[in-house]
Amino acid sequence: MNRCDEIIANVKMEECYAGMSLVYTNNPGVREEIETAVKKVKKKTGLKPECFDNSKEHKEEKQSIYIEFSDEVQRDSGAFFELVLKELHIDKCANDVINHK
Repeated sequence: MNRCDEIIANVKMEECYAGMSLVYTNNPGVREEIETAVKKVKKKTGLKPECFDNSKEHKEEKQSIYIEFSDEVQRDSGAFFELVLKELHIDKCANDVINHK
């Protein structure tokens, strides 16, 4: 299943930083699904990245949830991001950093 039209995933990795944004059209059901997927992956991996959610405070058409790792756990971020994408049935990121086959 490809949900890339519904949820746009974007990953950015630098030397001491990794982040993934999940952008979607304002839809509380999609937001809840993303939050559930992130919680499930946090529990499974034991990792606790910072998560920012602008959708609870703003009413814009496009909403986003951002997951961010700092330098101390950045090397494990790729696996975390892949698990979240798998939970959400997203097979490709907008910038092709992670590409599921």
